[in-house]
Amino acid sequence: MCFDFIARQKVGGTHLADFIMKQLPVVPSDRYTPVDLAFIVPRVLELTYNAHDLQPWGEDLAAYDPRPAADRARPFGWNPERRANLRAELDAYYARLYGLTRDELRYILDPKDVMGEDYPSETFRVLKEGEIRAYGEYRTRRLVLEAWDRQNNH
Repeated sequence: MCFDFIARQKVGGTHLADFIMKQLPVVPSDRYTPVDLAFIVPRVLELTYNAHDLQPWGEDLAAYDPRPAADRARPFGWNPERRANLRAELDAYYARLYGLTRDELRYILDPKDVMGEDYPSETFRVLKEGEIRAYGEYRTRRLVLEAWDRQNNH
């Protein structure tokens, strides 16, 4: 969510030019600690290794696969609720890696939540409106902030 937010501020059309890409907040690979990788990689693996043709990917990351060794040859199942929670955990974790405060994360998720209902800016309107229709709430906002709170209480 954080990376997407910044990219939306930089990209003026449908083309992502090299000079724009160089301005985006990509965390350099040498900045990830073993603790970061232990948190991030298993979640990315579960979100991405979901088809048999991705088995080489799963094998490359087997050391991060939390499942018993016998289960690692199979892709992860597709569970929409689990996937939503994994994405929320990653979004909250990356917000912390970017050095954001909880209020800054709230602003990225929904500026009106921080600035008031009459604030003219919005960030993820389509996501928010779709989730309100589907779930009766802006689920991503809730899940990301809950993940933030859990991660920052440990």
